[in-house]
Amino acid sequence: MIKRVVADYPLALLALLLTAYGVAMVYSAGQTDAQVVVDMNAWQRQLMWLGAGLVMAYVVSRASVRFLEWVAVPAYTLSIVLLLITLAFGTGAGTAKSMSGWLTIGGVRLGQPSELAKIAVVLMLARLFAGRREAPKSLVDLIVPAVAVLVPWLLVMAQPDLGTGMVFVGIFFGMMFWAGTSWPLLLLVASPAVSLILAFSTGLWGAWFLLLVALVLWFKPYVVEGVVLIVANVVMGVAAPVLWDNLKPHQQSRILVFIDPQQDPQRTGYHVIQSQIAIGSGGLTGRGYLEGTQKQGAFLPAQTTDFIFAVLGEELGFLGVSAALTLFLFLFLRVIRVAARANDGFSSLVAFGLLASWFVHVVVNVGMTLNLMPITGIPLPFFSYGGSFMLSCWLAVGILVRVSAEGRGEADALPIGLRR
Repeated sequence: MIKRVVADYPLALLALLLTAYGVAMVYSAGQTDAQVVVDMNAWQRQLMWLGAGLVMAYVVSRASVRFLEWVAVPAYTLSIVLLLITLAFGTGAGTAKSMSGWLTIGGVRLGQPSELAKIAVVLMLARLFAGRREAPKSLVDLIVPAVAVLVPWLLVMAQPDLGTGMVFVGIFFGMMFWAGTSWPLLLLVASPAVSLILAFSTGLWGAWFLLLVALVLWFKPYVVEGVVLIVANVVMGVAAPVLWDNLKPHQQSRILVFIDPQQDPQRTGYHVIQSQIAIGSGGLTGRGYLEGTQKQGAFLPAQTTDFIFAVLGEELGFLGVSAALTLFLFLFLRVIRVAARANDGFSSLVAFGLLASWFVHVVVNVGMTLNLMPITGIPLPFFSYGGSFMLSCWLAVGILVRVSAEGRGEADALPIGLRR
């Protein structure tokens, strides 16, 4: 018997407020004076996708958590098949024309399977972690979950879509944390990536390697695991210069521009420079809704999608940006409450995995508009225009409403906490 749904109204209201705020900014972003191609009607289609998302969220909220657990494997398998199809027949769009992330049939773009893959990976990881009797205590315990993430991650990176790839990594680490993995083990898992980044400075890499050896001796993993970790870090350190030499010039430029945008202000540095100008010109209260000059002149790249946060900063200033980030903060706290109230490990992990996905999106998107993160083409949840992304966001809301409805006590009965 399906349990009656008691809607988590604060959760749904926060998502609706963010979406309404986003649609208003998409509308504004389409109003320009420049003779350039800017999608003026994107806000209308965004409303259409919102309607479809609300219907989808309602339908999903009627399904039981046990059904979601059962559907994890079929959804994961379907997402892998769709990602494989996009590699062969996928197309790009907008500023990502070189990608193959959109599933296209007969010239009609049907959507991005990677958005479905994010939720499918969350369900699959929740099922794998919840199936264990205790928290992961060694690298061996993490092999199966790591493979479950690695397969779709490789397919997404082959498109190539670095932004979505980062989201998969964030989901994996977030769910490892919520599953009870200790912080030393989390650090050891992340260590090869740290070695790859720090390899560009011999001194920093050497200091990191000594710290890693000390961490291995303190954590005392199995001998084989310790050897594998040390070798993996050495390989990453040695391979970094080789990988750098094999990057395409525009890929190298993106990294160099992240360090200093003025190195190439007219090409690869153009996006972030225009974004910083827009946000900086907003000041405390902004230039006014619909009055952004950077936006009206269409100087901002992808201003209805990846750089919509810059439009928000220019027109509504620090106060408008703070309002948006505060709504995101309340939403995240609400999802943590849902995860803490969940009846079982699977439900709790699903809630926290969806939170991890949104968190990475917000941090990377806002970070890249401020040049605190490299530009990776990652949208802002509930704000950026995009049908697949809007549907996946509201699909996640529907899942969270269901998890909340089957949780312990009333939705407002428990304080925000990290109980599992």
